[in-house]
Amino acid sequence: MEQQTRTTVFYVAAISVLCGAILHFIQWFFAPYLFALGAAGVAVCFLTLPVRDMDFRRKRLHRYNIFSGLLMVFASALMFSNRKEWILCLTVATIFLLYTSFASPSDKENS
Repeated sequence: MEQQTRTTVFYVAAISVLCGAILHFIQWFFAPYLFALGAAGVAVCFLTLPVRDMDFRRKRLHRYNIFSGLLMVFASALMFSNRKEWILCLTVATIFLLYTSFASPSDKENS
């Protein structure tokens, strides 16, 4: 998957996860489906990112991103079974994503 397509899919999936989580609190029937679709999109974006040219630090942070994407998929499974633990899984995934967004080296640091 090329970078522009991956970025677009990630943005749509992230908005879908956010809307699905918010709409679940107002008991909308299709909220878990929206959340699951977004979680799968986020996981696919992280899993298809090439790691061949990454240094050790970026690969480690990328593993955190993959783990957070899989946690989101697991949270969607918990959401379908009407369990409240999906909130905990989503919170941990969000903490990992927040950490990697601040700990990732920028492209200006490498040049």
